[in-house]
Amino acid sequence: MDSPTEEVAGAATDPVVGSILDDRYRVDGLIGRGGMAAVYRADDLALGRRVAVKVFTASTEGIDDADRRRSETALLASLTHPALVTLYDAAQDRATRREFLVMELVEGEDLRKVLERGPIPRRDTARMLADLAEGLHVIHSRGIVHRDVKPANVLLASAHLPTRRWNAKLADFGIARLLDESRLTATGRIIGTPGYLSPEQVRGEAVGSSADVYALGLLVLESLTGRQPFPGPALESASARLVRDPEIPGDLPAQWRELLAAMTARDPADRPSALDVALATESLGIDEQSHASTGATTALLHPPAAEDDTRILPATRTDVGAQPDDATAATRVLTGVGAAPAPSTAPQDGGERRRLPRRLVLGLSAAAVVVGAAIVIPVTVGALAGGGTPAESTPTTPSEAPMPSVEGDLGVHLDQLEEAVSP
Repeated sequence: MDSPTEEVAGAATDPVVGSILDDRYRVDGLIGRGGMAAVYRADDLALGRRVAVKVFTASTEGIDDADRRRSETALLASLTHPALVTLYDAAQDRATRREFLVMELVEGEDLRKVLERGPIPRRDTARMLADLAEGLHVIHSRGIVHRDVKPANVLLASAHLPTRRWNAKLADFGIARLLDESRLTATGRIIGTPGYLSPEQVRGEAVGSSADVYALGLLVLESLTGRQPFPGPALESASARLVRDPEIPGDLPAQWRELLAAMTARDPADRPSALDVALATESLGIDEQSHASTGATTALLHPPAAEDDTRILPATRTDVGAQPDDATAATRVLTGVGAAPAPSTAPQDGGERRRLPRRLVLGLSAAAVVVGAAIVIPVTVGALAGGGTPAESTPTTPSEAPMPSVEGDLGVHLDQLEEAVSP
């Protein structure tokens, strides 16, 4: 859902505003509008509380099966966590036949609007990453893949501690399941935003939880630099990640570079799980002179390989990207894209990546914090406030890696993707 702090122009003429959905939810204002749905502020007349209501467009179908809607809603509503926007209800308005979701109303900005003012300090980004990675771990453990991790789906509620700027919350998880992902993939549709799709989503392959980790890596890079890692038109942005890794600034501390390179590896099997990412964030605030903490972060992300298992860390690049344009467009249900098998309801990717035993992971993470605490540099009040200067606009420049002419099934898929995202 979009930020609940800014009313959208044209809300006065919106027929949903002022209506009562399903004889229960009285809509009094438009919050935001995207390609798939519009989000409204409303009152739950039955329970007497303020809520956010996401009403899908007439062209987006999938939750009209009442029995399946109830079962999926019960599953998603059971996922209560501080880093997840709570889902209350999913229903269909009898009068208009429009399907909608009812969610927790979060008072605060979304990350997209915050990034319009410039990059975010590393301290705030690390805490936001910890929140989001933990939230993803919770949904992944229940067999749910978000599929659309992006700044507009990250809500930043004001924190009540002087040492913390925000509490980050992830919105719109489970949308693919509620819209019936088996139906979507069978008709050649993809839920996602071009600027944050994983390479496997671009190729039209089966999507697992590692796709969310990749998108989270791109989101964090954008938060630190103020620039989208893969800018440009939708097709260019989506296909560029098939031939190169995102640029990771060399002036970032080694722990950050190591973590981001692992999260944005092109091979899904080389990415850490969301749980590994959450644990690794505990060492991101440690001073770079602590070699022990750097080693602990490395061990968390890349467990020792067997003798017959050679691991090569993802390479980083130094080519400078341009400012984003339509790669930051709203979530779309892309049509005409080659269908991939629907993922199973079991937790994704858990058995494919080599991981350290849980006790050892926790021990390494704790060791990183203890070693670094002895040399941590006091943070100034200005850093705690977290204000950033707006990033200057830079002209769009072509990527150093030329776009290849692709043949075969991948080429056909990219042609279909271009048609799907073209205005």
